[in-house]
Amino acid sequence: MGFHPTQPYLSTYLRRFNEKRCLHYVSSSTMKKKSTSQSGFFNLRVLIGLFVFLAGVFVALVGFGAFSNVFAQTKGTRTAPQTNPSNRTQTPSGSPDIVQMVGPVALNQDLRNLPYIPPKEEFDEKPLTRYPHPGTGLPPQTESSSFQWLQSLIKGILRPIPTMPGPLLTFDGTNAAQSGCGCTPPDTNGDVGPSHYVQSVNTSFRVFDKSGNTLAGPTTFNSFFAPLTGTPCQNQNDGDPFVFYDQMADRWVVSDFAFPSFPGTSFFQCIGVSQTGDPVSGGWNLYALQIDPANPNQLGDYPKFALWSDGALQDAYFLTVNLFINNTTFVGVRAFALDRASMISGGPTDAIAFTITPAALGDSYSLVPASFRTGNPPPAGRDEMLLAVDSPASGGVTLNQVKGWKFHVDFGTPANSTLGIGANHTPNAEITVAGFVDAFTNAAGFAIVPQNGTAQRLDTLGDKIMTPMVYQNLGGTESLWASGTVCTDQNCTGPTAVRWYQFDVTGGTFPATPVQQQNWTNGSDGLWRWMPSIAVDANGNTAIGYSTSSPAQDPSIRYAGRLASDPLNDLAQGEAVMIAGGGHDTGPSRWGDYTMTTIDPSDHLLFWHTNEYFAATGSGFTWSTRVGKFQFPTRATPLVKSDFNGDGKADILWQNSSTGQRVIWLMDGTALQSVVNLGTVATSWSIAGSSDFNGDGKADILWQNTSTGQRVIWLMNGTAPQSVVNLGTVATSWSIAGSSDFNGDGKADLVWQNTSTGQRVILLMNGTALQSVVN
Repeated sequence: MGFHPTQPYLSTYLRRFNEKRCLHYVSSSTMKKKSTSQSGFFNLRVLIGLFVFLAGVFVALVGFGAFSNVFAQTKGTRTAPQTNPSNRTQTPSGSPDIVQMVGPVALNQDLRNLPYIPPKEEFDEKPLTRYPHPGTGLPPQTESSSFQWLQSLIKGILRPIPTMPGPLLTFDGTNAAQSGCGCTPPDTNGDVGPSHYVQSVNTSFRVFDKSGNTLAGPTTFNSFFAPLTGTPCQNQNDGDPFVFYDQMADRWVVSDFAFPSFPGTSFFQCIGVSQTGDPVSGGWNLYALQIDPANPNQLGDYPKFALWSDGALQDAYFLTVNLFINNTTFVGVRAFALDRASMISGGPTDAIAFTITPAALGDSYSLVPASFRTGNPPPAGRDEMLLAVDSPASGGVTLNQVKGWKFHVDFGTPANSTLGIGANHTPNAEITVAGFVDAFTNAAGFAIVPQNGTAQRLDTLGDKIMTPMVYQNLGGTESLWASGTVCTDQNCTGPTAVRWYQFDVTGGTFPATPVQQQNWTNGSDGLWRWMPSIAVDANGNTAIGYSTSSPAQDPSIRYAGRLASDPLNDLAQGEAVMIAGGGHDTGPSRWGDYTMTTIDPSDHLLFWHTNEYFAATGSGFTWSTRVGKFQFPTRATPLVKSDFNGDGKADILWQNSSTGQRVIWLMDGTALQSVVNLGTVATSWSIAGSSDFNGDGKADILWQNTSTGQRVIWLMNGTAPQSVVNLGTVATSWSIAGSSDFNGDGKADLVWQNTSTGQRVILLMNGTALQSVVN
């Protein structure tokens, strides 16, 4: 759940719910019936109503596990639905719920001119989890693994020299005092647009220019959503904020949740969509979404958004939440599709929603929807995809699956919408991954990360896939990229690691196994890494931002990455520091609850990251946040696709223009089979093309020296050079623009271009010998 305010969490939500403030949206006809319902049968109706009410209470107590808490606490693995103590009594029909959203209400006002409305009064809270965990913050024993050290040593010998670039810019985001919430943690989130960076923390958001200068805010969500009168969004905003930029429509989306009290009976998600690309003065349209009108006592916790658009029917903002009725009773996951086209045009809209019960989820919760940012959009008809991992009741359980769901939405005919398989919405796939252990213990819960100078531990939230989950369609290969926090030993006594994945979902099909995966420890250097967020640039290069800490280091912000041409299963470019912490957190243990790494839509190459840190030692209610950007200085780009091993399928040849390194990806269709390192040559040599020059059915490599004009061909026997043919030297104004078989003799020919005059010619080749020239 979103945040833990100034008072330690001795109990949950000390404030009492005022029934008069509970809001239910009903039709006018229903209201009329209630207001005119007077008759001689009033007493009989009261008795019948009382009987129905008591029966409903009994069913609810049974359905929500009131008589089976012992079983709920000891559950550690997925059980049959009929024995799951958290299973609701109702049987889902499989058809979606249609939830009418309140709004739009236009906010045609400059954010700088909004009246200040302070955040909601403080209330105590702890994180809500699939199964209850302790939150003591007590330090567990630590140990190091000699086997892990040996593994890291071997990998270090084989990996490229780390060259992760340092930040190009960092600046302070909103801190605890500026937010006005008096809360912890900040729930730091943010995104970048063409001209702005918008950061959200609990109870407020702030607009910066891209140099770090404040343009507006911090603006409290109570000020921003005040026009949504008659809903808790008006003045009961509680946090768990989310902000993202819609690069396809040049719009901003800002959201948080709101409710009078918890437990309670009125829970809403408040959503603002900008009217233009200017989040300061361009105006907004505001919406309020009741989480479940049929079950108004269900809080939608830990909301996560994603943008998905195939340019056709699958065009939505997707939202997922965890459902709770109190601090310890989890009742499912709810997934929404919001009509993106209507919301960006400022129109009224309904949400299409599904609830997945605990029985269908097994030990999972916190489903994360995939978000599209770089590369090509999803192909027409491609369903949204969601991922989750299990969160067992007990720590130390080795897991080896990532679950995948498909969400098909049809706003024209909502009944055609589907989530998962069947009426219970079970997963479409269970992907087998390398074994991992969620980052929590039975003794300390999430509070296991040590700090410098104190025994106080910090929370990992290490039982879920973290937002964002990235979708990328690069050259027809569709991938999902995801990350989370895991233990590096069975008992979680050693440093935690960032677990990241790439899944090939080309064709909209979940794979059996990942393309690549890793527990990132930076060579087991003793730092604890947690709270990651992942992003992928337009060239397929990957970076992950996260928190680090250790008994010898204050909590800090770092990031690591890999080039698309690097060996699989490794953030081979190493790690860089965005900012070193200036102190530690004296308690409580709350940290995060999430971070955000995104790609700049201006060039699709700049990475932006925002996260929590401490500028100076203080209580958990004195947090600071930071925003930074970085970029890979040189990028390895795919030069050509050719068949090197003669299997009839194209492979990919890469070069690193900075180091001279060349590698071949041997592909099995769209799946990477293996990587072949061709070694390093002088950077004056570049690969001009790759085709079959000698007609043996296997690709050869054409080189050119950009300094001297010399050209050579490597005749390849698969991935090994067989011989070298010197084509001589030409003026450096001529460059090779491409190669292909133009005359149908089964041998590659060359296209030359004069970069000074624009002249182009084709050299028809007989193997490696020039046959004729076509101007």
